[in-house]
Amino acid sequence: MSDVKVVNIKFDMPDSDDAIRRVTYNIRNSKVLGTRAIKFIHGYGSTGAGGVIRVKTRRYLSEQKHKGYIKDYITGENFSIFDEATRRALNLCPELRNDPDLDRHNNGITIVIL
Repeated sequence: MSDVKVVNIKFDMPDSDDAIRRVTYNIRNSKVLGTRAIKFIHGYGSTGAGGVIRVKTRRYLSEQKHKGYIKDYITGENFSIFDEATRRALNLCPELRNDPDLDRHNNGITIVIL
C-alpha cells in the first residue's frame, strides 16, 4: 500500500461544501488505513470561481491542524525542498520525494500530513 494517496476533489466541479465533505471523508478513511499523506487536487480557480474550493479547503485544513486532527498541511506553492514544513514531511513520508509537483509551486494542490 502506498503511503501517499492522491485525491482529485474537483474532478466534477462540486460546490465548496461537497468538496469539504470529500476532504473530510478522505482524511478519516486514510487515517484508518494508515496512509501518511494525502495530496488533494483542488484547482486554483482558473474557471472564474475565484478558487473557492482551494480557499475553503485550506481554511478547513487549518482548523483540522489546530484541533490536532492532522499533523500539518503544505500548500502547493510552498511544496519545495527549500520549505521547512516540506522537509519535515519528506522525513515522515519519503515517498513524497517522488511527487511530480515537488518544487513546481502548484497552487492547485495541497499536501496533508496525517
